[in-house]
Amino acid sequence: MTGSEPGRLAEPLAKVLGARTAGSLEKLGLATTGDLLRHYPRRYGAPGEMTPLAELRVGEHVTVMAQVRTTTVRQMRSRGGAMLEAIVTDGRDSLQLTFFAKRAGVLRMHEDKLRAGRRGLFTGTVGDYRGRRQLTHPDYVLVGVDAADEDAALAEASRPIPIYPAVASVPTWRIGRAVRAVLDPLTEADVPDPLPVELRERRGLPTLLEALRLVHVPDTEADFARGRERLRFEEALVLQTALARRRADHEALSATPRPARDGGLVAALDARLPYALTAGQVAVGEAVASDLARDTPMLRLLQGDVGAGKTVVALRAMLQVVDAGGQAALLAPTEVLAAQHARSLRALMGPLAHGGMLTAADDATRVVLLTGSQGSRERRAALAEAASGAAGIVVGTHALLSETVQFADLGLVVVDEQHRFGVEQRDALRSRGERVPHTLVMTATPIPRTVAMTVFGDLETSVLSDRPAGRQETVTHLVPAGNAAWIDRVWARVREEVDRGGRAYVVCPRIDGDSEEEAEDVPLDALEADDAGEGSGAERPPLAAVMEVAEQLRATDALAGVGVSVMHGRLAPEEKDAAMARFASGEAPVLVATTVIEVGVDVPEATAMVILDAQHFGISQLHQLRGRVGRGDKASICLLVSHSEQGTLAHERLSALAATTDGFELAEKDLELRREGDVLGAAQSGGRNSLRLLRVVRDARVIEEAREEATALVEADPALSGHPELAVAIAELLDPEREDFLTRS
Repeated sequence: MTGSEPGRLAEPLAKVLGARTAGSLEKLGLATTGDLLRHYPRRYGAPGEMTPLAELRVGEHVTVMAQVRTTTVRQMRSRGGAMLEAIVTDGRDSLQLTFFAKRAGVLRMHEDKLRAGRRGLFTGTVGDYRGRRQLTHPDYVLVGVDAADEDAALAEASRPIPIYPAVASVPTWRIGRAVRAVLDPLTEADVPDPLPVELRERRGLPTLLEALRLVHVPDTEADFARGRERLRFEEALVLQTALARRRADHEALSATPRPARDGGLVAALDARLPYALTAGQVAVGEAVASDLARDTPMLRLLQGDVGAGKTVVALRAMLQVVDAGGQAALLAPTEVLAAQHARSLRALMGPLAHGGMLTAADDATRVVLLTGSQGSRERRAALAEAASGAAGIVVGTHALLSETVQFADLGLVVVDEQHRFGVEQRDALRSRGERVPHTLVMTATPIPRTVAMTVFGDLETSVLSDRPAGRQETVTHLVPAGNAAWIDRVWARVREEVDRGGRAYVVCPRIDGDSEEEAEDVPLDALEADDAGEGSGAERPPLAAVMEVAEQLRATDALAGVGVSVMHGRLAPEEKDAAMARFASGEAPVLVATTVIEVGVDVPEATAMVILDAQHFGISQLHQLRGRVGRGDKASICLLVSHSEQGTLAHERLSALAATTDGFELAEKDLELRREGDVLGAAQSGGRNSLRLLRVVRDARVIEEAREEATALVEADPALSGHPELAVAIAELLDPEREDFLTRS
């Protein structure tokens, strides 16, 4: 918000408001005047509009608009002292306000203000006394009373009431008063505006100072709507300009062109595939092939729902680079997934991956695996093949990022499940060669277009939306965890799948029951791990743990004689490989696991997925887990076992998952259900959310318009030398160490 020189908006609140007030505001993360002015009201109360008191819940911290019905002061016989009791109403239901004091005289101030008929905002924690809801010693402000004079009181009584995000010790009106103390003296010169004047005037938007006054001190609903519109557009423009600059910087880099070659490995692979490529795979493959042939490094996001065939698209791209004399690196988030990728690529390629062997096809190359847990001999051999160029494709985890890993000619980096990696990790590979390698980023997490435009705005985006032929739909059911008969049926259903030659995954949130900690691969995208029991007040049982559940299943009559193995992140690599081998072969057709099997694990025989404590996971992760079944030609089932109650967010997202297998529809639903700030929050190293008013689903049009404006600005003035306020806003939003968060999900 500030200009190039520290100005009024960079002043510490302690200097402007005093240490006491500043100390309380610091609890909200507000340190400067600029921080305070960007702490926007979350909603507005209409002066005559009452809060429905029947909806209040005991234990909830609330701010309600209500009208005083009665106020009485009396002496307390049992404990001494005096008590004031005021009853406020929304016209239908009532709420008790209670104040205690040693003497009745101390309460006269409240008695005088809380007169029958007056309306006000009352804030506190809802308690229960003899079946009546009450607020004890609430803070309050009365409409038309807490003002300097009659004119001010009338104005205050008629305008919308800003209600701010607050904490118990700093009620909303104290924040409002602090805002006014900071805002009222400011002039246009004190508030540098990130929006270029020409753009602002062309779009009919107010200045930043005007917008701040419209949202903090509106006279009408139209005022705060207009102020918010301008501030939303500003947020979108700052983000999109940062992304446009990244795109421009990227376009200035040089890469070695890797054009397609007739009769090479790509053509040989296509001839080997037992199925025809889908129309989507062909179209995306052509776009990728065209990118690889350019002398500007490709930076493309390939998103496709689970089972859409991204691996084949990536392999064809890697082989095009090998055909052109280069190497490709495939970066996977876990050793389990890296090992599986290596196996899958070799299986798809057959003799094409046998370079240097008697069984090799013409022009064959090698696929090598490089992970941190390999033995020294195996690791040395893999390093030598990567450095010599004998290995055209090197698959690994972050071990590939080590300085000891050298490539003869790295031409392409494929990053699987982009959200599992920091940008620094990805860029470590991209900066290895003398020229920047091409980059293909893959994700099976469906991303709504507006999110892709906001979070991956500097990447070209391709989508695989059609499923390969023969893939079966997976039927999903929600199972109440407290219904013993239904739980028995779950395990009987698993036995039926096993008897038909299928395999079953059983997913748990924790590894063992002795530890209070959850598994290291605990879900990152759950809305609220504890929201499943909202409103019940009942204590929920501990989360299911892999080791305990495995023992229980081995002793379950329904699974008598069925092999049960376990998989989790604490196992040694060889133990993980052995567990997957037993599962895939059918020796142990039931695999109890954490979410370590979430992405990429591909066992076509798997036809059943049971997710215990499903309320603990978010929509995206549940969809990924469900994608581990239905990968063959047999119908599959997913059973979501949950303690969630109807009416809770957890139950709503589980019901959404059961209703559709469309990943993009679920991604939109996920965004609707998330708390504010979650969309970009995880990408900012714990910093405050950059999007205060902008919402990527609701504000798609604003984002698109801001993207067009930002692109034009950067094309005309790449360094933004003519727009210093905008450059400063970008620098403040994205400090140099964290600017790359824009390419993370």
